[in-house]
Amino acid sequence: MTSVNLYKQDGSQNGTIELNAAVFGIEPNQNAEFDAILRQRASLRQGTHAVKNRSAVSGGGKKPWRQKGTGRARQGSIRAPQFRGGGIVFGPSPRSYKYNLPRKVRQLAIKSALSQKVLDNALVVVDALNFDVPKTKEFAGVMNNLNVAEKALIVVTDDDKNAALSARNLANATVVTPAGVNILNVADAQKVIITKPALSQVEEVLA
Repeated sequence: MTSVNLYKQDGSQNGTIELNAAVFGIEPNQNAEFDAILRQRASLRQGTHAVKNRSAVSGGGKKPWRQKGTGRARQGSIRAPQFRGGGIVFGPSPRSYKYNLPRKVRQLAIKSALSQKVLDNALVVVDALNFDVPKTKEFAGVMNNLNVAEKALIVVTDDDKNAALSARNLANATVVTPAGVNILNVADAQKVIITKPALSQVEEVLA
């Protein structure tokens, strides 16, 4: 079993907590992480790029000059690609960049990223994040108590609404629920702050 320190909201240590070795204690698979990150980044592309080909450009219905007798090359439309204002050849068309990756590979990638955070001492487990009202300044104080100044991924449960609202305006913080944990935000964060209840949910899904 892998264990890490458990902290309180004020930054004081509250013992240790055992992590599920099947989720946080595996040997990181960098190839799976690479493939999963590429897949997620590809799915984020809008794919709305488009150009007009010769059939979409307006005008050009009339033949610019007669077929024979002018000494020039024959032309059928001034909207052909060789004319200024004509259609574009082989331009991009709207498409989807999404592609599938086996579910086991996607899970292996997330577990590899989380295990790497444990190896790098970049996983901070907090017993709870309790806020009476949403206060960004108070959450910034919590991060200061936990000695987290880097870009952080904060994982809280759906019940921690005030904590999520308090952290969402911080420039160096990204807030997600356990269902929203993905390879891209884990790999992008320098520190992962996760509450004890959220940790249980993540382990339940990935174990």
